[in-house]
Amino acid sequence: MARIRPTQVADDGFWDEDRPKGRHKAVRYAVPVAVAGIAAATIGLVPALASTGDPDLPKITAEELISKIAASDAEQLSGSVKITTDLGIPSLPGGGSLADLAGGQHGDGGAAASPDAKLIELASGSHTLRVAADGPERQRVSIIEKAAEYSVIHNGDEVWAYNSADNSVYHAKSPERSAKGDHRRDLPEDLSGLTPQKAAEKALAAVDDTTEVKVDGTARVAGRDAYQLLIRPKQSDAAHSTVGSIRIAVDADNGVPLKFTLEPKSGGKAAIDVAFTQVDFGKPKASTFDFTPPKGAKVTEESRTGHKAEAKAKDKAKEKGLQELSGLNVVGKGWDSVARLDLPGGLPAGASGGGGPSEFPGGLGKKVKGDFGSGTVLSTRLVNALITDDGKVFVGAVDKSALIDAADAAK
Repeated sequence: MARIRPTQVADDGFWDEDRPKGRHKAVRYAVPVAVAGIAAATIGLVPALASTGDPDLPKITAEELISKIAASDAEQLSGSVKITTDLGIPSLPGGGSLADLAGGQHGDGGAAASPDAKLIELASGSHTLRVAADGPERQRVSIIEKAAEYSVIHNGDEVWAYNSADNSVYHAKSPERSAKGDHRRDLPEDLSGLTPQKAAEKALAAVDDTTEVKVDGTARVAGRDAYQLLIRPKQSDAAHSTVGSIRIAVDADNGVPLKFTLEPKSGGKAAIDVAFTQVDFGKPKASTFDFTPPKGAKVTEESRTGHKAEAKAKDKAKEKGLQELSGLNVVGKGWDSVARLDLPGGLPAGASGGGGPSEFPGGLGKKVKGDFGSGTVLSTRLVNALITDDGKVFVGAVDKSALIDAADAAK
């Protein structure tokens, strides 16, 4: 069967690379809500790519290189990005994933094309993306899978998402074009963090006096010369951190981050690695950002005129739920920080499928006790979470003992 292109555009070569072969349902990955939120919001996502030689570049200090990144004004580009994530997410007995626990089911039709339905899949394994940008008004991100292709296109005041696996389309107005008071999700941002630039921004924003930053050699990435910026926690200030180091390859010419690699303290493969395999900083063709729903596609409209009342009601309910939370409090400093979130009313009994609030199916997680009482620790190679029996959540890129200490201090 011929492959359906996810967007009906002129043949500009955008889809020529990494064309998927075969057709079968994509495997969905998921993580517990607390872990997924921290991982997506504070770390970013990622492939370990071999360099093609270390170019001889003029000397530069870490401060100068960071300034070069900040001063970069490249707003136009197109290329391929490879993402590999190895967080060590545990599997359920019988070979299942944690998708069932994290709400990995999105129903059929247009719901499957929503960007929210795709982000969770990138929490494990390797993925190939095609990206393009032409300033703040036009961006496109496409995830190329074995089963199909998935695209999000932002063009002016329109946002489209298309899943070729089931020929479903998701449509919304761009938030900056929405009427005042019409709270729509910022759909372009949902997938825009899947680039080395965004991952680097988040890492650099977290740099403080507990961090060592230096230039550590050069590299060739996507055929371009680059400096390597090494960021790592000072051991004296990060006894409990699970982060070993972060390495950012920065384009020597224009200051754009080309590769982002996060190594866990435990060693082994990179936990997160995102890099351009091909990049062009020229202006993409205008047709790259065109989209027309394919024939027969099921189109789901987000917050259209006839559904504004319903959408606003949902937003109001969501805001009320957030207000009921006691707030996100940060315990500790720098790399050893732990975020605390209290769930209103505690963890629902039986929600985990076990006999009690923190008894997860198949022995998933490890039961722990402390001055705080008892709870369950859910662990990955990078982000760990402690969920107490009374509904408190402690999460961070720290080891189990730091989570228990934070819970004890907060009792």
